[in-house]
Amino acid sequence: MQKVLLVTGASRGIGAAVAVLGARSGYAVVVNYAANRSAADAVVRSIEQQGGTAVAFQADVAQEDQVLAMFAGIDQRFGRLDALVNNAGVVDVVARVDEMSVQRLRRMFDINVLGTFICAREAILRMSTRHGGPGGAIVNISSAAARLGSPGQYVDYASAKGAIDAFTMGLAKEVAAEGIRVNAVRPGLIETEIHASGGLPDRVRDLAHLVPMKRGGSAEEVAQAVIWLLSDAASYTTMSLVDVSGGR
Repeated sequence: MQKVLLVTGASRGIGAAVAVLGARSGYAVVVNYAANRSAADAVVRSIEQQGGTAVAFQADVAQEDQVLAMFAGIDQRFGRLDALVNNAGVVDVVARVDEMSVQRLRRMFDINVLGTFICAREAILRMSTRHGGPGGAIVNISSAAARLGSPGQYVDYASAKGAIDAFTMGLAKEVAAEGIRVNAVRPGLIETEIHASGGLPDRVRDLAHLVPMKRGGSAEEVAQAVIWLLSDAASYTTMSLVDVSGGR
């Protein structure tokens, strides 16, 4: 049977690139989106036009009831789940810590951290040999910000991604004997729409000189690392934090 891959936040950017490349690698892909149905449908159409299988499922990953409904839909549609990419995430406008509201912080951690935990929990219940599953693989999308701290810009985002790094390492050890590998990819400066949502549409161009490779990366370059970590070629790789950052 065809393996099934769930990619959260897959209507654009890195998530969309992972979904498309995952389909090319033979997965049936679940394209999760929070609100932009038309963008998710466009990703599904792109996959189908290339001969792949894909379906869009709505769920705000920070809302447990919506995540549970999405996983129930996957169970009904496919009856299995083999791989999860926890990609859904947000940034906010540039700010110092002494300018950040509690509402901003709650949104940041609810989506970037809590959502990752909830989706991973539901995936484990389906993948783990402890629960009668066949095993599987999880890749969490972290960020080079977890190492750099993003002072004066996104300390909250960097902190949330630092939590994802710790989660990746702990979860990998927890489920390694249950047939599940857990890794993370930490993108650096990548050309996606997320910078504009943070009020810095030219961020990659403006900071490219700080990258040893002197350029920003593409979503497709990140997706290549993600799909490798999901694949059998990475069968002895777990608990790894893979930087895709041009050397920065």
